Amino acid sequence: MNLLFLFARRFIAGQTLDEALPVVEQLKEKGFGTTLDILGESVTNVSEAKAVAEEYCRVLRTLKERGLEANMSLKLTQLGLDISDNLCFDNVAKILIQAAKLGGFIRVDMEGSPYTQRTLDMVKRWHSIYPNVGTVVQAMLKRTPQDVEDLLEEKIGIRLCKGAYKEPEAVAFPDKRDVDSQYAQLMERLIASGIYHGIATHDEKIIDAVKKYAAQYNISRDKFEFQMLLGIRRDLQEQLVKDGWRVRLYVPYGNSWLPYTIRRMRERKENFWFVVKNFFRR
Repeated sequence: MNLLFLFARRFIAGQTLDEALPVVEQLKEKGFGTTLDILGESVTNVSEAKAVAEEYCRVLRTLKERGLEANMSLKLTQLGLDISDNLCFDNVAKILIQAAKLGGFIRVDMEGSPYTQRTLDMVKRWHSIYPNVGTVVQAMLKRTPQDVEDLLEEKIGIRLCKGAYKEPEAVAFPDKRDVDSQYAQLMERLIASGIYHGIATHDEKIIDAVKKYAAQYNISRDKFEFQMLLGIRRDLQEQLVKDGWRVRLYVPYGNSWLPYTIRRMRERKENFWFVVKNFFRR
């Protein structure tokens, strides 16, 4: 386990908030935006789900006190979605209220396809009351173009990613070329929408396409941001910031690093090998 933690440590800010905060501070000094995430999902105990909500509120206050962005990501199954929609809605609403008081923002992560519709429905409900919430869509899912249109109609900020879960061919593209093609189309739609979105990728071809599209249509660099994972392609991350692009890093921490790491390895082996390859890059 110690060896695995040494491997995971590059991509996880630590097991405690005290370990994670210096990482966030260092990233701020380098010009990065950050979204902090407390690792964990699949909570099936009411008390635990409520405790997670309280912890998110505490972390938001601590971030503000330290002069850091009160920007966090969360997973709905960690806040009680597997127990009841009402419990989950109330837990996240509490977090959104706290974030709003601090001028913060909450990103609702997307989990596997069985949760997609429920997640989007709840995000729309929250956004109608608390505008400081956004969500995530996965380019690998065949349904995503319509989901994007529905979210844009509500003016909800989106993080566009390729997708990290192992999905059946009935709902997701199995071929990487099809995923990349849909990602490129969705990227253009989002950047042109006039709503602030996050383009989450480490793919240099896609990043170059984003730059070209923004230049071609005179889209200002402050109208969107690139989003990347902590510890992956740090050279590319730093170069983008140096070149004047907005870059936000996803910074996870917590005691659930082991199941998180193992789950990612099991779900999509190509993601694991991507991490292994980048472990030896700057």
